[in-house]
Amino acid sequence: MQTEILQFYKNKTVFVTGGTGFLGKVIIEKLLRSTDVNRVYFLVRPKRNDNVEDRFKAWKNEPVFETLLKVKPRALELVKPISGDCSEPGLGLSVEDRRTLTSEVQVVIHSAASIRFVEPLHKALNINTRATRLMVQLAKEMQCLQAFVHISTAYSNCPSDHIQERFYPEHLSCPADQVLEFNETLSPELMDKMSPALMGKFPNSYTYTKALAEQVIQMEAQDLPICIFRPAIILANFKEPMSGWIDNLHGLVALIYGNAHGILRLIYANPKAEALLVPGDYCANVTLASGWHMAKNAKPKSPAPIYAFAPSKSNPITFGESVKMGIDYNHKIPVTKTIWYPFAHFTTCPWLFKLGCFFYHVLPGYLFDLLLRLKGEKPILVKSYQKIHEALVLLYPFNGKTYLMDTNNTNQMWQSMSPEDRSIFPFDMANLNWEEYFRRILSGMRVYLFKESWDTLAHAKRRLFRFYLMHRFLQLVLCFVFGKFIWFLYNIVINQDPKTHVISVTPRIFSLGD
Repeated sequence: MQTEILQFYKNKTVFVTGGTGFLGKVIIEKLLRSTDVNRVYFLVRPKRNDNVEDRFKAWKNEPVFETLLKVKPRALELVKPISGDCSEPGLGLSVEDRRTLTSEVQVVIHSAASIRFVEPLHKALNINTRATRLMVQLAKEMQCLQAFVHISTAYSNCPSDHIQERFYPEHLSCPADQVLEFNETLSPELMDKMSPALMGKFPNSYTYTKALAEQVIQMEAQDLPICIFRPAIILANFKEPMSGWIDNLHGLVALIYGNAHGILRLIYANPKAEALLVPGDYCANVTLASGWHMAKNAKPKSPAPIYAFAPSKSNPITFGESVKMGIDYNHKIPVTKTIWYPFAHFTTCPWLFKLGCFFYHVLPGYLFDLLLRLKGEKPILVKSYQKIHEALVLLYPFNGKTYLMDTNNTNQMWQSMSPEDRSIFPFDMANLNWEEYFRRILSGMRVYLFKESWDTLAHAKRRLFRFYLMHRFLQLVLCFVFGKFIWFLYNIVINQDPKTHVISVTPRIFSLGD
């Protein structure tokens, strides 16, 4: 059966950047499993201790490809790594590789990015903005190019609470070409010092440099068949190729992981704010569908279409609901590595968050590390909490309020797809079962991040029950101590002499027998 999308990708040569990242791997796997592509080139950055071939060999052994290799045992033979680096001039491509790409590639998927919120501005500009310009320049040399999909983020224009599928040059204090010129001519230290003035209302270098990358496309890619895909917060895969598959601890995934571990108990977020969460496999499907849809409807010199992807307005979920679902399923399928009974409290008050962190995290962390020292092991928890608290503060601009995200173009694309294509490339958020999705997230996290087999589940449940009893006992002790403190204050008040304003305290308050 050849549907429109399958026909579009049949015998195509596709070039993917970011193929070693989570979404990049899911995109490549989907291309190989569901379509009849001719070849997939993907950019691989050599590392100090690993050359391209070694990294490619390890990449092929990723669990995400297990299903693919069962149905197409030789599928990975269609994949060829290209040595390069998005942070380098010319993308670090050799003359020969550049010639191969410009003569053969018909579809480009630019997924590579630095997603670190605290990335120094000069580095984030090189990877997220300059690399996009270099990819556009490379695409202009491609003789057979039919589609270019640039993967941005739903928060690339987060200074606005209501984000439409359009460009937002008004958010930028300085045009992208000028910022890139600064980055080429000024020292890295000076660029980083200028970052507050350049970034303006953007909360971090990631969202700012992704916004600049979008302006590069708006201004410099007008003659290309190009579109922009803006996914929201990407979590584990829902169904394909394996339910709940995830391979990273970035962003919100790290918070879910920390809570399941019994480490994270206080969350700096608004529980009533809507959470813009989307499954990884759905994002891969939108990526491939948007390439087809843009190529089908491309008009000369027309603005690049933007496809935003977020939960449907008819099927929202709040951060409070998402955390509750995560905790509920963690109680049903716990892990043996849990160090305390998982629970979570929310706050949106900065000073209360700092105070709560001491009692919820730091104080227990010191006690836990003391036990590790007594056992002759290295203390880890207090140091980990420093990173966790930094991450919670960095995430607050995105989970402290509700963003209204228009997805009209994406919805229209979904409606234009045939029933067969919808079945092969599903991404309907209106009918996503959140309860089922979070069950799969926690199941996948147990297997792929905690690395625990299902035969340990009974032991994990017994361990969790013991932590539950300890948790309830501690709550009773704390309530008793708090009650005694209130009773102490009450006795001070009622025994105050109104004439002399001298407080007399009866001896019985200090009696241990009370």
